[in-house]
Amino acid sequence: MRYTPAALALSLLAAVVSSVGHGAEQGPDPRAAALAAQGQGALASGDIQAAIDQFEAALAVDPAYTAVYLDLAEAARLQGLQGKAIHYYRSALEREPGNLAAISGEGAALVEKGALEKARRNLSQLESLCGDGCTETQQLAAAIQQGPPIILRAEAIAPDPLVTQN
Repeated sequence: MRYTPAALALSLLAAVVSSVGHGAEQGPDPRAAALAAQGQGALASGDIQAAIDQFEAALAVDPAYTAVYLDLAEAARLQGLQGKAIHYYRSALEREPGNLAAISGEGAALVEKGALEKARRNLSQLESLCGDGCTETQQLAAAIQQGPPIILRAEAIAPDPLVTQN
């Protein structure tokens, strides 16, 4: 009975100390970081498919590496696959709900798809998180101001009928 309070205090201390160690934020796996850096180099040189391969390899090594999802989204946007880019941005947001780059990137991809109202929601979310002076907010506001790209289809350009005699 004399040792019960001391034993309870020691067990409580052990539980708190061990839970703090598990809650600490860990950096990305060094192999995943190296693969992501190679992918960014390939993306900078214009080799989008090689960059995607490197980013996917980095995710295979470290699936919790959020920055790779942003890189994959950027590569998908460069390929013109805005829907896929939005998927990657949302995957990053599932892991880090307050990631400003993911919110801004998703908004820009939504603008490119023509979903301006949804992009404005992302802009208001950014404004509430970091204000008007934030870089991500300014980039998304500029993308919304510019509007979606104009895409011409074959039906929009009809040839003039020209009739000639033989």
